[in-house]
Amino acid sequence: MNARIKTTIALIALASSGWAASQTLLNASYDVAREFYKDYNAAFVANYKKTTGKDVKIDQAHGGSSAQARAVADGLDADVVTMNTTTDVEFLATAGVVAKDWAKRFPNDASPTTSTMLFLVRNGNPKGIKDWDDLIKPGVQVVVVNPKTGGNGRYAYLAAWGYVREKGGTDAQAAEFVGKLYKNVPVLGKGGRDATSTFLQRNIGDVLITFESEVVSIDREFGAGKVDAVYPSTSIVAENPVAVVERTVAKKGTGELAKAYLTYLYSDEGQEIAAKHALRPRSPAILKKYAGTFKPIQQFTVAKYFGSLSEAQKVHFNDGGQFDKLYTPGK
Repeated sequence: MNARIKTTIALIALASSGWAASQTLLNASYDVAREFYKDYNAAFVANYKKTTGKDVKIDQAHGGSSAQARAVADGLDADVVTMNTTTDVEFLATAGVVAKDWAKRFPNDASPTTSTMLFLVRNGNPKGIKDWDDLIKPGVQVVVVNPKTGGNGRYAYLAAWGYVREKGGTDAQAAEFVGKLYKNVPVLGKGGRDATSTFLQRNIGDVLITFESEVVSIDREFGAGKVDAVYPSTSIVAENPVAVVERTVAKKGTGELAKAYLTYLYSDEGQEIAAKHALRPRSPAILKKYAGTFKPIQQFTVAKYFGSLSEAQKVHFNDGGQFDKLYTPGK
């Protein structure tokens, strides 16, 4: 009898430990989304408990978007990925880690929010920076993310290139312009948060090119009034794609929870929290409600000049591509 009781207790312990493990979700995400997901996770956990009666725990892993994608491909057991560039999710799809049709699994090409690139300058804008042309002037130091390690950096590069094209320039003129811009870059950040630290904590540079959402994060972390946001005449639409990591959820049995977690990003509450963190919501009603946060800016898509982010990756960011030709470290 005692042996039977011991066996029953052992089985209950085993079941409960497995249940606990299945109710912990790991979200591998990009650098500047950490504050957004901190708030979103609390809202999701509360809603999930209310609607299902189940307790869940959400863990976060943050870094440069591409570095995160490589970590997941190399075995990091994330249940979901929430990135700032589709190439990183496509990379995982090619590796068989996320579904091939991941972009069709959720609305808006599986991008619940978008952002755009703008400039952060020191309080009072001492260098008088207003548009992309100001970034190539002598004596202006530009802080930006390395486009090889983060989506933030890729969008900054493509936005600068597209600016020249939007004005009627050729690809050759765009290449010349971007080359001049990177000559004004003293140091490349590994990810968005690293670039922000370089700009604010190490006090390097006159202007930081980063996501619109980083403005809110900086005001919260470093105190309002440290930086001014400058909206250039034109910038790029940056989609924030999400996907379930099929490899992990199959192993952990967290498929339904992972899907619920990403679906809730499209809910009114999820969209509201995104707007509060300066991520542009897909919901037209909530976007309108936060018109004060999202200043009008002329935007162009990646497709307009680059075909897709995957094509841009091959031409511009792979080893030996345009970026390697244009950028020489330390010069």
